[in-house]
Amino acid sequence: MADKPHYWNRWWIVVAAMLGLIVGQGSINVFAAGVFLKPVAQDLGFGRGEISTAIGLSSVVTAVTTPFFGRLVDLLGVRFMLLWSIGLFAVATAALSLLIASTTVLFLLFAISGVMSVGQTPTAYCKVITEWFDRQRGLALGIALAGVGLGTALIPQISNALIAHLGWRSGYIGLGVTILVLAFLPVALFVREPAKPQILQSSAKAVHESIALPGVGLAEAIRTWRYWAMTLTFFFAATAINGSLVHVVPLLTDRGIPVSAAISALSAAGLALIGGRVVAGYCVDKIFAPYIVVLFLLCPMIGIAILATGMVMPIVGTILLGLGIGAEIDLMSFIISRYFGIRFFGALHGFMFAPVLLGNAVGASILGWCFQLMHSYSLGFALFEVLLAIACVLIMTLGHYRFPAVREAPLGEPVRVV
Repeated sequence: MADKPHYWNRWWIVVAAMLGLIVGQGSINVFAAGVFLKPVAQDLGFGRGEISTAIGLSSVVTAVTTPFFGRLVDLLGVRFMLLWSIGLFAVATAALSLLIASTTVLFLLFAISGVMSVGQTPTAYCKVITEWFDRQRGLALGIALAGVGLGTALIPQISNALIAHLGWRSGYIGLGVTILVLAFLPVALFVREPAKPQILQSSAKAVHESIALPGVGLAEAIRTWRYWAMTLTFFFAATAINGSLVHVVPLLTDRGIPVSAAISALSAAGLALIGGRVVAGYCVDKIFAPYIVVLFLLCPMIGIAILATGMVMPIVGTILLGLGIGAEIDLMSFIISRYFGIRFFGALHGFMFAPVLLGNAVGASILGWCFQLMHSYSLGFALFEVLLAIACVLIMTLGHYRFPAVREAPLGEPVRVV
């Protein structure tokens, strides 16, 4: 019982991360934006390509700032950086209610939202969880990052309700308030980083070599082929999966499906993501992670084929896309910690997550302009299938973990891990 105060509340940190990520960068700036796309376009006279580019610009700006944010998290701490970023993101989201019929204003406000959303990417949340957990790291990350799935399921529904009852301008203000309630308050109440001795106990290298923390720096990591194989894998996955999901609602309504049914299909993807991430997180603690990544990349390949052909109910396609998101951030975070350690996790995660955000922008823009220029999504979907196939090949080249989980100390003495 004497040791219990050091560990008992670590799962509350996981819960806080899950709640915060419900209103994360992807949920608000990608999936909610997909629901707002048609009302804003009709009211202000924008084309889908223009709004898709603005959504993409937001992700690009987030991608550019995420590596710097990750480094600041390493230096200043998770809680401090999160609280400031969450508050500013809520204000920036509410400011989208000020949009006018000007492409310059459209791009400017989405770019500002992208900068302020940097703390609501998974980087900071994943860092604090990897510090608290080792043998259960995959499961903890899966549960926390299931918040992205909850956000994908809930935020489009909330956005649609806000638009229906208050209009899209007040809807954006309502989203800003939602960010404060679901992210700022839980982080303020529960998120703390463990003291150094507790971090040391969750590290095989630290136990065996008595160094401060295990891990390699960014400069060393980017000189390895593993780093670039990982980066390209998750960039291609984000491009195909999230790019497709942004256009699910417009695509289905174009086929005569009611808006409510189309949003329900998108929400089904979020629910599938929740289950997929928890299952994936549990499995990577026991099975070689690249195998799990390939499994969760095959799902969106089938899902995109369904959406492109329309031969099966579209909800099946969106569910498979949702399962595919399980191959993204939680598995990426786990893989970074196993191949590069946790000493510089914030910077490494930030730099690798930046291309993922860029993938969101590229994927959404590809499909948006495909439709605007060709009145069809077919060519974009075909490209996405190729990218996912390449990602499957790349992830299988990584080889054995460099920083496996702690099992035993020397001489067979058990090590205290969390």
